[in-house]
Amino acid sequence: MYFIKEENEIIIPENPISRFLFNNVHAGLIWLLVRLYLGYAWLTAGWGKVTSDAWTGENAGAAVQGFIGGALAKAEEGGDVAGWYAHFLQNVALPNAKLFSFIVAWGEVLVGLGLIVGLLTGIAAFFGTVMNVSFLFAGTLSTNPLLFILATWLVLAWKNAGWYGLDRWALPLLGTPWHRKSKDNIET
Repeated sequence: MYFIKEENEIIIPENPISRFLFNNVHAGLIWLLVRLYLGYAWLTAGWGKVTSDAWTGENAGAAVQGFIGGALAKAEEGGDVAGWYAHFLQNVALPNAKLFSFIVAWGEVLVGLGLIVGLLTGIAAFFGTVMNVSFLFAGTLSTNPLLFILATWLVLAWKNAGWYGLDRWALPLLGTPWHRKSKDNIET
């Protein structure tokens, strides 16, 4: 059953499970466990890259070139890499391997830290999903499907996923892009 509110807006009452998972502060404990698991996975992966010579050291970009080379080989074999993504890797990522190396390494660290401390959790999880999808498009399975699913859930739970973290205080101070807090509309 749905209700039409005004002319162009459809309101469907939320079911109790999704209302609990995505709006209730007590569900924040569930998301805390998910956040810590994902955050640890991203932080350790990123830290390994940040401290690696082939990612951010003297030979920065070498690891990315090797990764892209493997993905392009899969694409040539007709494997798990789509032609359009192989084109992107060949013409954008490979010529800028050193830049992508720093972006990936530090991006993983920042996503991991954001998730662990619960700061801008939805945004951190979103960028984690972007990296997971990029790795999946490049033909790398590993833990990427699991990490992608969990991070997608965190994106959906952005309102309460960081309740047991810094979002509890940061989000009310920052407001949202569609409803900024101002001195005139602060609730007391």
